[in-house]
Amino acid sequence: MKSISLSRKDKKNLIRIIIALGLFVVVFVTDKVIGLGNVFEGKLSWLFPFSLYLVVYLIIGYDVLWKAIRNILHGQVFDENFLMCVATLGAFALAIYRGVTGKEIEGFDEACAVLLFYQVGEWFQSYATGKSRKSISKLMDIRPDYANVRHGENVDTVDPSEVKVGDIIIVNPGEKIPLDGVVILGASSLDTKALTGESLPRDVEIGSEVISGCINLTSQIEVRVVKEFYDSTVSKILELVENAADQKSKAENFITKFAKYYTPSVVVVALLLAIIPGIVTKDWSTWIYRALSFLVVSCPCALVISIPLSFFAGIGAGSRYGILIKGSNYLEKFNKANIFVFDKTGTLTKGNFAITKIVSNGSHDEVLRLAAIAEKDSNHPIARSIISSYNGDVEDGYTLTNVAGEGIVAEKGDDIILCGNEKLMKNHKIDYIPETDVGTVVYVAHNGQLVGALLISDQIKSEAKEVIGDLNDMGCKTIMLTGDNQAIAESVANTIGLSGYKASLMPQNKVEEVEALLSAKKQNEVLCFVGDGINDAPVLMRSDIGIAMGGVGSDAAIEASDIVLMKDDLRGLTLAKRIAKKTMGIVFQNIVFSLVVKLAILILSALGFANMWLAVFGDVGVAVIAILNAMRVNSKYKKEE
Repeated sequence: MKSISLSRKDKKNLIRIIIALGLFVVVFVTDKVIGLGNVFEGKLSWLFPFSLYLVVYLIIGYDVLWKAIRNILHGQVFDENFLMCVATLGAFALAIYRGVTGKEIEGFDEACAVLLFYQVGEWFQSYATGKSRKSISKLMDIRPDYANVRHGENVDTVDPSEVKVGDIIIVNPGEKIPLDGVVILGASSLDTKALTGESLPRDVEIGSEVISGCINLTSQIEVRVVKEFYDSTVSKILELVENAADQKSKAENFITKFAKYYTPSVVVVALLLAIIPGIVTKDWSTWIYRALSFLVVSCPCALVISIPLSFFAGIGAGSRYGILIKGSNYLEKFNKANIFVFDKTGTLTKGNFAITKIVSNGSHDEVLRLAAIAEKDSNHPIARSIISSYNGDVEDGYTLTNVAGEGIVAEKGDDIILCGNEKLMKNHKIDYIPETDVGTVVYVAHNGQLVGALLISDQIKSEAKEVIGDLNDMGCKTIMLTGDNQAIAESVANTIGLSGYKASLMPQNKVEEVEALLSAKKQNEVLCFVGDGINDAPVLMRSDIGIAMGGVGSDAAIEASDIVLMKDDLRGLTLAKRIAKKTMGIVFQNIVFSLVVKLAILILSALGFANMWLAVFGDVGVAVIAILNAMRVNSKYKKEE
């Protein structure tokens, strides 16, 4: 059985609770068996039970008393500490009054019980919060402590913030990579689990890009730094996580406002409950006791604690699987998400383009040579696939002009190469034969004549069909926006089961399409845009929820999106949907359960059918149950593999 790991503070409080509980049981049982108020005779006999219960009260409640006093001095009067103090000190005062007037002593035990069980509830809250925080703190462990910087033959250990772009750092086995960079010496395996949730190590060699926060596993490597620490992946992720708690959901904001007005209201009602019937009946002790019970049960602990805790646990659960949610408001909104708009390349497809067909009027090599010249400086995946397919030396000296949405024009004197789609050919009046096979077609023309075409295809991700099917089964619309032609878009859409698509879009057209979808959707619908985070920042920011796939290493993903799936796996969408659904279900359960039980016991307390023991359950019992229910959000989720 796995042992429970407690913080030092939780251990200290648990010991205090156990000691106080032990003393309380001894005093309480003795009191009920022999009657502590009858041990000594005389009018001051009540002092003996008072002294014993006071010891228990101070052991278990000194911090509550101090918090109440401190908050009052700071102008924050009506909180749970104030209610606990008024109710328990009132119970002590009532017991003293009954003792002085010769009546049966009643109230010392209940005052101690209220604080004892309140502290039990607080302990469960602290434990539950700590458990949820561990999932996030594991992510926070990616923060590097130092960097080994090479200066000639010497290696200096410095703070990562002192390292400059271009510096060479050495990362030994077992150390965290402190800054983003490129491997210039050595080969190793990296543990990326903290960032992506991926359990398998990632192999790197000379020329491989590495990102901060990964752990070097096997061999020493030297890395040339490409980003300063404040701009590195690890820094941006830490900033995202640290600010997540600031983005509150509607439910949390409602509970905060509710508690602000609710608490002073119940204090006024409790005063009226004690004063008005007391004046009428002259039975002050009975109505003060009822008012104190009313105060105990009225404390909004269950709502104030469990609702934020539920969202915190949901964010923690997501972090465990490499799903970064920027705030509980996005978690709440994502539960309602029913329109999913996808970028194609790198999101629904792998983005590893390869040439599958070459059409030429002469030599295949000549088509590749000319295309390689035009695409030489481009980092687009299609351009990279062309360069990698050409085995010869790429000629220099051409002026390369990128025509948005069309292709590349390469010029050197009178020598002109056109490399792009049908629009580029039409605009330069090049006669061409349209390629009918499905794929991205790159036409190549040289000095006004078509020399051939390249058919380039992208592989659909293995999980895409499954995920789209799951979203469709949930009643969601699934739409793809792509710059590819109609044939490619239709093929991908039919293969994976999308409910709609738009093809041949320029980058600015994607924003226009999302704007149109946002205008057409109903008020209660939520639109998510899912992209690779590289060139989709405007659309990610404009949608109701922007979701970046494979956000590791992409600044745009972390900056522009609301949810980042650190692992490049579409199944993170359905997993995040399950976490959001479970979180909101538990939030709803806690709100309904807390209000119904509290309302029932409030009425019973006011009518005299509930004593302070039942009031304790109404406050602490409900809070503990709600907290334990909230902890279920951070349980393990099955990952479909």
